This record gives sequence, C-alpha cells and structure tokens, in this order.
Amino acid sequence: MGKSITVILNDQKILSELCGVNDTNLRIMEKLLNEKIYSRGNELLIETENAEKRELFKRIINQLKDHTEMGNIPGPDLIKAVIKSTENGEDEKTELIKKVSIVIPGGNIKVFPRSYNQADYMKAMEENDVVFCIGPAGTGKTYLAVAHALKETLSRSKRKLLLTRPVVEAGESLGYLPGDLAQKISPYLRPLSDAMEELLPAEVIARMEETRIIEIAPLAYMRGRSLRNSYIILDEAQNTTKEQMKMFLTRLGEGSKAVITGDITQIDLPKKDHSGLLHVVKILGNIRGIQFSYLSAHDVVRHPLVQEIIHAYENRCD
Repeated sequence: MGKSITVILNDQKILSELCGVNDTNLRIMEKLLNEKIYSRGNELLIETENAEKRELFKRIINQLKDHTEMGNIPGPDLIKAVIKSTENGEDEKTELIKKVSIVIPGGNIKVFPRSYNQADYMKAMEENDVVFCIGPAGTGKTYLAVAHALKETLSRSKRKLLLTRPVVEAGESLGYLPGDLAQKISPYLRPLSDAMEELLPAEVIARMEETRIIEIAPLAYMRGRSLRNSYIILDEAQNTTKEQMKMFLTRLGEGSKAVITGDITQIDLPKKDHSGLLHVVKILGNIRGIQFSYLSAHDVVRHPLVQEIIHAYENRCD
C-alpha cells in the first residue's frame, strides 16, 4: 500500500459534482495524474509514494471545489486547465480561470472559461475596445464574444448589438442566392444565431431583433455607417479582404466596442495573403486598446475528437 492523502468534502452536492456521473471526473484526474484516486464516503483520496503528487492532488481538489461553489461545474476541459496550471505553479493563470465569468442579465446564465486562454480572452473583452480572437473551430471564439456582447447590451452598457460576417465565400455572390436579404444571409450568420439561442430564450432574442437592439447584417452593408455606443462582432474575419477589414474597423464610433474572430487556417479567399485578418496581425499589434487573443486545439470545447482532428491537420504532411 502506498501513502495517501485525503480531502474531506462535507457538502454531498459538491462531492457529487466533483466526482462526476459514474466518477467520470475522477477517471479523468487519474489519467492526467497517472495515479489511482478513490471516493470513500465524504472523502476523496489519492494513493501514491510521490509526496509532491499528494500535495498537488490536494491543491487541485480545493481549486475544483472553489469552482463548483461558484456554479462552474467541473468537466474534462476545466479539470485539464486546473491541473495544468496548478501542476506548473502558474497561480496567476489558476486564479484568472476562477476569477472571470460572464453573467447575462435576464438569461439566468453564467458563462465560465474552460481554459486559461479562454479566460484571458474574456478578460481582454472586458478591458479593451477592440479585441481580435484567432483560433481553430470549437474553441469558443464566437460563443464567448456573443455572451459578452449580450451582457453589455442587456445591462445597457451598449445601446445595440450588431453581428456581421463576410458573406461572399467560395466565389458565390449574395445576389445570386434566393429569397430576401434575411433569407440570403441567414445560412452565413447561423453560428451567431446558434450562440444567442444557447444563451437567451428565443422570445427575448425575437423582441431584441424587433426593436433593433440586435441587428444582423452582412459586412458589405457596413460601408458608410458610423456606429456609436454599439457592440459589434465580426465573425469569420479570416475571409475579409484588407480593404474590408479597414472599412469595418473605421466604422467604430464613440463608446463602441468590437470583437473580431477568425481562424487563419480556414481562409476561403482566392489568395490567402489578401486576408484582412492576417494583415491586421502585422500592423495593429502595438496599439493601446487593441488586444489579440489566441486560442489553440487545447482550448477546443466540442467533442473530444475535434481536438484530435485539429492536431492531425496541423501535423499533416502534404
């Protein structure tokens, strides 16, 4: 029998949420720590000869307990993030993951980060007027931007929310698509609508759209406008040209905030080096009030296989 350390949890609800359904969270911790973990009564314990590992386990459980008490129920992504930052002694990262969240008024939803990079992105949106978030699919770029925008709009910090993205992709022009404008742009803007529907009741979204508090428009329709006291999200920004990106950024009026998201590995423009997103990375990096946040495959919060798929494409040999 190896030496063990025990953490006592008197709240059965917290203990249950820490363990997960059928102890799935404990199995994740076992795999990451490479040690056996047991649940016994109101105790969690690890058995190992490694004294550092025993102390690490205690700190990890206490961190996860703090998250659970705040309503951030542990899952695979959060457990991995907490273990990694705690293991590396990155107290600042551990605290930031615990500190930031997005509370949406009227939605009864509190959005938490699932990784340090997500936490850093959320902090950037809170502190800067222009934020670029670059990363692969499934990392929460759009979802977190929409959550923060809804918080700002519903709390009346911003008078309206405008969602936009380039709609001319793979050579197909908007004008050739069937239907009126709303029908034409709907397929392109569906990811933004999906994010809103996860965060707010459909009737609330419909009411905000009717009163023009929420506006959804293709990027081409932004030309000539000046948006004051607004929250603007530009999604799929990797498919903007340099001219479109400049046009978008110069639409910002007094009191406005913009979040620009994109995946530079999925540029659909005929010439990838014409991407407005790639261009701004080179020229806007040193301007106060503008921040770039980067997410990676490690921040993917979709099906676990998505992470593996992204890694496979990143490491491909053509």
